[in-house]
Amino acid sequence: MHLDWTALALVAAVSVGATVAVAVVFALGVLGVARLEGTRARRGGTFALGLTQATLCFLACAAVVAYGIYLIVPQFR
Repeated sequence: MHLDWTALALVAAVSVGATVAVAVVFALGVLGVARLEGTRARRGGTFALGLTQATLCFLACAAVVAYGIYLIVPQFR
């Protein structure tokens, strides 16, 4: 049996990179929610920026999860 080590390393690198990217986007979404809550407590600030940031980040994470489910479940294709 022959193993293509470069292909294995490429798959591992891409999966680690994608995992880190999704975790960072989710963390930015949590930061947006914290910014939202902070503006409510202070009565001012950047309410719309926090709401937009949180919404876009969580939608991006949901899109990645939906795409992964689409790839895994054969009935969707």
